[in-house]
Amino acid sequence: MSERKDMELIANLVPPGSRVLDLGCGSGELLAHLRDKRGCSGYGVEIADANVLACAQRGVNAIQLNLEEGLAIFEDQSFDVVLQLDTMQHLRNTESMLRETARVGRVGIVSFPNFAHWPNRLHVMAGRMPVTKVLPYQWYDTPNIRVGTYADFEVLARKDGLRILDAFGIQRGQAVRRWPNLLASVAVFKFDRG
Repeated sequence: MSERKDMELIANLVPPGSRVLDLGCGSGELLAHLRDKRGCSGYGVEIADANVLACAQRGVNAIQLNLEEGLAIFEDQSFDVVLQLDTMQHLRNTESMLRETARVGRVGIVSFPNFAHWPNRLHVMAGRMPVTKVLPYQWYDTPNIRVGTYADFEVLARKDGLRILDAFGIQRGQAVRRWPNLLASVAVFKFDRG
């Protein structure tokens, strides 16, 4: 249930009628939602064969592409919104992909697990890596290449000249605007090139 609420919170950041590029779109559920509920159009980018097939079955346009190779096939500002949801932590080239998101879209929206969420801090203080709903893997079998925090992204955005238009955390399907670095398991940022 809260995953659906999380999707709604992020979908509400996308203006109706936008042309959207969803990087790491998975099965295309969010793009289908944006098409059906907000009149958006666009493409998903996905590497997994099964997810590309699921997108096609949903009527979502998907391009099979490895994000590690960049977004050279897209022109500057060719989309109103570029989504990079739950993908940053899986990429080796996180910063360059963030720059590409800002180049290709007029607005970028990212989300990622917030490693500074208070239960994670307790796990680390107890000498163990956290295993939670948002970070469900053991340290030795995680697909995450890196972890980051809400506060870390603010620093990276400033470093790369990005202007944060909106930012909040998500916890159990609710937006967290007060102390999101501590109280939210997911960080969400909407930004442009300033």
